[in-house]
Amino acid sequence: MKNNRSENYSRIKGWGVDADPENDPTYPMKLYSGDDHQRFNWKRPPQQPETVEVLHSNERPRVSAVFGTSIPPSGLSGVIRRQAFKYSESRFGHWLPLLLADRVNVVEGFFDDLRRGHIPNIFAEKGWKAAWKHNRKGVLMRLAVGTVLAAGTVALLLARKAKGRA
Repeated sequence: MKNNRSENYSRIKGWGVDADPENDPTYPMKLYSGDDHQRFNWKRPPQQPETVEVLHSNERPRVSAVFGTSIPPSGLSGVIRRQAFKYSESRFGHWLPLLLADRVNVVEGFFDDLRRGHIPNIFAEKGWKAAWKHNRKGVLMRLAVGTVLAAGTVALLLARKAKGRA
């Protein structure tokens, strides 16, 4: 049975690989009733209304039927996310900027809290109390590594500054 959708996904490599009922790799193991391929005749459910900007894969013509809308992209992290969604999901150019955008969003949230007069309790929000209780050795290791990296950075900057004066 043919797919009745009007969209043409043939440009996507591997799309419809399981659409041919004559080419079913599960045939010897599966009791085939014929109803399995009726799934191509389903009616699309009503689309969830878009009340805010929703970023979606450039490999799909529209957003999914159901999606989250809690926080639309904004600020520098939103700019980074919009750039990331210009790339295919199979590229580092998609995923690495999204990771960076998450980190930038944390800093934006910190400054947003300060702007609203709320001083964030970073130790509680990062779970340091639980980590100290259940993984004291790991906390001490992280503090030691952080201290060494910070001291090394300061030493490097001071050495460059001293070299510039000479």
